[in-house]
Amino acid sequence: MTNVHDNILGLIGNTPLVRLNEVTKEIPATVYAKLESYNPGHSTKDRIAIHIIEAAEKKGLLKPGSTVVETTSGNTGFSIAMVCIIKGYNCILAVSDKTKQEKIAYLKALGATVYICPANVAADDPRSYYEVAKRVASETPNSIYINQYFNELNIDAHYQSTGPEIWAQTDGKITHLVACTGTGGTLSGSAKFLKEKNPNIKIIGVDASGSILKSYHETGEVHEEDIHPYQIEGMGKNLIPGALLFDQIDEFVRVNDEMAAYRTREIALKEAIMGGYTTGAVTQGLLQYANANPFQKDDIVVMIYPDHGSRYITKVYSDQWMADQGFINNGVHNYDKVYKTELIK
Repeated sequence: MTNVHDNILGLIGNTPLVRLNEVTKEIPATVYAKLESYNPGHSTKDRIAIHIIEAAEKKGLLKPGSTVVETTSGNTGFSIAMVCIIKGYNCILAVSDKTKQEKIAYLKALGATVYICPANVAADDPRSYYEVAKRVASETPNSIYINQYFNELNIDAHYQSTGPEIWAQTDGKITHLVACTGTGGTLSGSAKFLKEKNPNIKIIGVDASGSILKSYHETGEVHEEDIHPYQIEGMGKNLIPGALLFDQIDEFVRVNDEMAAYRTREIALKEAIMGGYTTGAVTQGLLQYANANPFQKDDIVVMIYPDHGSRYITKVYSDQWMADQGFINNGVHNYDKVYKTELIK
C-alpha cells in the first residue's frame, strides 16, 4: 500500500515546488513557488501546529481533554483546530475583526471556540487578540498557549522541515528565498537552515505597508508613524515578533494592499494557481526587489506561497470587494479589464 496514512496529519509537509512561467517572465532567473496549500490544512501553519503541539505532549503539558489556545489571523487557527480534533484537545482561538466571516465559520466548523477582537488597537491593549489569548489561557485550566509570535518552536518547525525540503528540491542550487513575514517563523526557520548550508543565499522578507518590520530591520527601532490599517491578512505586524530572526534576513521589501491584490488575481489567471492574498504580496515583493536587484540567468529563486485562495473568495477575488477598497477603476493602474473576474453589467 502506498500513499496511505493513519490520519490526516500524515499529509503535513513535503509540499511541491512549481515553476512560474508567466508572472515572472521578465525576470531572467528560474522562479519557483513552494505551494504550502498542499498541506492538509491548506497552509504552511500546519507545520508549526503539529510541531508545537507534539513538543508539548512530549513535555507532558497536554493530555486528552486539554485545551490549546492561540492568537490567529485564520491559518494558524485552522491548523491548530485540525490537530486538536485528531489528538482529542479543545481549541480556543482569538482572531481580529479584520478576519473575514467565512474564515470564522471555518474555525467554528472545526470545533474551535472563537473570540473576535478589534484589529486597530495596540498590541498591549487588553482588547487585542494577543492579550485576549493570554488572558483566556491563564483562566483556562489544563491549557497551553501556543504563542506563535514568541515561540522558538515556530522557527524550529521550519528549520526542521521547510528549509530542508527547499534545499533538497533545488539540489542545493537555490540562490534566493522570498517569503512574507507575519510571525516570522516560516522565513526565519527556512532561512536559518539554508544559510547554514550556503551563507550566500539571499533571504528577502516581504512586509506590508502599515507594518513596522521593514523599518525595524533597517534601523533597530520601532517607527510608530509606519503603523496604519491595511487589508493583507497574516503578514506584517505592529509589534516585533520574537520568532522573527532579523539577522537571517538580508533585505525587506514593503508592498501595499492594492498591488498585492492585483498580483494575487494575476497569478490565478496566468499560472492557474489559486493562492491567498499573501501569494500576491510575496510575488509583488519579488518583482519590486528585481527592479533594484537584477537577477542572473542561473539564479534559482524560491517563493513561499503560504495558503490557498479559497479563503479569500469574498475578499481579493471579489470585484465588489476590490471596488469597495477603491482599487478597481481608480485611474492609477490599467489592470481592471484584465483582472476582473465577474461580469459587471
